[in-house]
Amino acid sequence: MSYHHRMKATTRSTQLPHPNAFPGIAISTSKMAQKSFVKRTLATVFVLLSVYAFFNTFVFSPLSHNSSSLDNSSVTFSLFASDSAKSAHDFSPRRTKVYMYDLPRRFTYGVIESYTIARGVLKSPADNLSALKYPGNQHSAEWYLFWDLMKDENARVSSPVVRVMDPEVADLFYVPFFSSLSLVVNPIRPNGDGSLGAVEKKVYSDEEMQENLMEWLEGQLYWKRNNGWDHVFICQDPNALYKVVDRIKNGVLLLSDFGRLRPDQASLVKDVILPYSHRINTFNGDVGVEMRKSLLFFMGNRYRKEGGKIRDKLFQILEDEEGVIVKHGAQSRESRRAATQGMHTSKFCLHPAGDTPSACRLFDAIVSLCVPVIVSDHIELPFEDVIDYRKIAIFVDSISAVKPGFIIELLRAVSKDRILGYQRELKKVKHYFEYEDPNGTVNEIWRQISRVSLLKSALGGCLNCLTAAARI
Repeated sequence: MSYHHRMKATTRSTQLPHPNAFPGIAISTSKMAQKSFVKRTLATVFVLLSVYAFFNTFVFSPLSHNSSSLDNSSVTFSLFASDSAKSAHDFSPRRTKVYMYDLPRRFTYGVIESYTIARGVLKSPADNLSALKYPGNQHSAEWYLFWDLMKDENARVSSPVVRVMDPEVADLFYVPFFSSLSLVVNPIRPNGDGSLGAVEKKVYSDEEMQENLMEWLEGQLYWKRNNGWDHVFICQDPNALYKVVDRIKNGVLLLSDFGRLRPDQASLVKDVILPYSHRINTFNGDVGVEMRKSLLFFMGNRYRKEGGKIRDKLFQILEDEEGVIVKHGAQSRESRRAATQGMHTSKFCLHPAGDTPSACRLFDAIVSLCVPVIVSDHIELPFEDVIDYRKIAIFVDSISAVKPGFIIELLRAVSKDRILGYQRELKKVKHYFEYEDPNGTVNEIWRQISRVSLLKSALGGCLNCLTAAARI
């Protein structure tokens, strides 16, 4: 069962045993406002419909909706297809068929090209695509998914999806626009009045790119068929594709959180939450506390907008505490080195909200085996159907978190054995947050997309009702 962590702030802290506590330990946790009757009912409906869709798709429907155009080799007549050359026990479930649009170059490699030219790395458009390297950043999922589908299928046998070259047989249509990178192509943005100030040459416009993408997409036969209902868009940056989100909301959106989207635009019913790409080196050592001398570590921008305003308050109450390291720092190579050192040598890592509820720091902590302390009243987390976050993190509501001494007292009460327990669980799941792991993040994203696609197929016209209810 998925654990959807939406914490409701309360005016007082409640001492409760941690759901997976070691004997004799009590941890203060936040109330989970969504454990209501409605949420439990929706979860039950979700499971039942998923089972229905699973059997309807794989067992009772031997042909796809495009069966007339399939040849015999691509028809699935049962849940499992066996290869006569293999053992009778070696079964392979049906894989979701994904057609990736061959977008005009300007929406993929052209975005990388514009980014590198704007920073002086390239002086002119590249003739050789191999010279274009996607810049490493926390929103790199768009590159990893694109590159995964570009691989030969022999290298993707463990993937839950198979790329098809014939759109007639596709279950889903992937739109590989680098929307998050497009958002930050320009180091200098136009002035508020639309003028370019001191910049005389034409500046790359993300807004124009979004409009151009939709003009191209809305001219495609398979978009027109159902207004993008079976299309997949990646918009990991909270502002990515913001201008056209109402035109793509029928599709499957790949997001970091729902912080800036309305309930009618996104929900856990039809969309997928992605982890940020971690920005520090993975800790490859074993569990242990002896080398982790610091109690709590945080490094990041102290001043943020919206939900991130809590950071300044946390700095004020934590910066003079013994065993606590909190540093203000922006993204840079030097900052990443310092963050790697700090997270690898601390028992706990603080995860307050950024401009939206999620931030890459959580995933940095996970791959560092540094127990995350998540300060939030409302947060969506990746892969909640396979990861029990209560086993790897401590949750604190925002009102309790800013009480002087509360977090420190809470963490100092955690025993060595319990910290080791958290670390063991972190070690078990950290591959889910490694984009370069062959069986890591990318495969899990495709599995989640396949699951959502299956549910959408089963629900059909009821999807909007359930989407609205899921965001109550």
